[in-house]
Amino acid sequence: MAEKIARHPSVRQLFAERLAEEGVLRADETERLLQGVETRLRAAHESLRSSFGGQGSPSPVREGHIPRSSGTEVVTAVAADRLRALNEELLTVPEGFTVHPKLAKQLERRVAALDEGTIDWGQAEALAFGSLLVEGIPIRLTGQDTERGTFSHRHMALHDARTGEVYKPIQHLAEASASFEVHNSPLSELAAVGFEYGYSIAAPETLVLWEAQFGDFVNGAQIVVDQFLVSGLSKWRQTSRLTLLLPHGYEGNGPEHSSARLERFLQLAAQENIRIANCTTAAQLFHLLRRQALDASARPLVVMTPKGLLRLRQAASSLQELSDGAFRPLLDDPEAQREQVRRLVLCSGKIYYDIVGHEARAEASDVAVARLEQLYPFPVAAAAELARSYPALEEVVWAQEEPQNMGAWRAIRHRLEEALPETVPLDYVGRPWRASPSEGYPTAHLREQDRIVREALGG
Repeated sequence: MAEKIARHPSVRQLFAERLAEEGVLRADETERLLQGVETRLRAAHESLRSSFGGQGSPSPVREGHIPRSSGTEVVTAVAADRLRALNEELLTVPEGFTVHPKLAKQLERRVAALDEGTIDWGQAEALAFGSLLVEGIPIRLTGQDTERGTFSHRHMALHDARTGEVYKPIQHLAEASASFEVHNSPLSELAAVGFEYGYSIAAPETLVLWEAQFGDFVNGAQIVVDQFLVSGLSKWRQTSRLTLLLPHGYEGNGPEHSSARLERFLQLAAQENIRIANCTTAAQLFHLLRRQALDASARPLVVMTPKGLLRLRQAASSLQELSDGAFRPLLDDPEAQREQVRRLVLCSGKIYYDIVGHEARAEASDVAVARLEQLYPFPVAAAAELARSYPALEEVVWAQEEPQNMGAWRAIRHRLEEALPETVPLDYVGRPWRASPSEGYPTAHLREQDRIVREALGG
């Protein structure tokens, strides 16, 4: 069989003969085309070799050896006057355009949100995008129901309730100097993420984002994640700003609609190859997206986006937080009495609001609850400073919704131990080891969620 294959004309040869028979190309022309392609490939290969100092392959890249930016020098705040102007434009439709009555009420709330301090997730995202367009950064946003947003929070494309006409206010900003694309992608994660990764490589000046309908579905694109997204920098020195928005959080919707598999991304995180975040406020998302677009050090970004927090009043932000602030990898407890705190609960994501909003929170005056907003690169220095700021600290607890073999615990435990004083023990509170991400029944979910929160607070 091997000999038969070796003797058989190749596909190229057969196609060249077919073209010659049909008078499309002569034999010498096809040979010349072949030689031209081979010459270009050899030149590209030699260029790559020279970029590695003449080595046949890049040497292993160790932690800290890849040039990176912490983001501290990136200005992500935007002047309040500009944000007000953008907000007005983002809520303006042509005369005679009929917005659906239910959606009109939602958009009306955004008019007053800047003065009332109720900027929600979708509005903060739109303001971040609008501000980047004014600064000349092209944006491409795709995903499964992305124009509207799976949870009806975005509404980048408005549909006239009478005529069906589509209007996208963000594409009509007066001072925008870059393009904005938003498309609903097919339900093939492998195809969509593969295409968007390639787009981010071909157009490095563009902030390219792909959003899953639920974060669980990103497993359909695992090949692209493994082979390109997380390893392209190490294998080919290939950088990308591709941003994955993956809805994540345990709310009783079952094992297929709860987890974006945070643990898999953390397992793949090394040598500063990607960034992983789990924001809990609208302002944090605003600054994170702007940092991702403006940071000179391009890296893929994976965001565990919320579901229940999209309209949660406590997760909303003020105009000042957008105009004066910056992204913070770690958020301290704003109400903690530092001298009294003996137990520090560290968590990430939606569970923070479950803990601070629980009835048992009022009785736990010696407990502080802090949020880890950036999971990788892990903010060791900030975590160490946080622990030192509590002089009477006796114990630290990591609380998570995910099972113990999932979520962030196993990937960041050693980082937390590195940051904490040797005299302060670190414990885990969360679901036990499980094969499935979550319970299948809402009542079982609520019971387990209540147990986790009570144990985190020391109950």
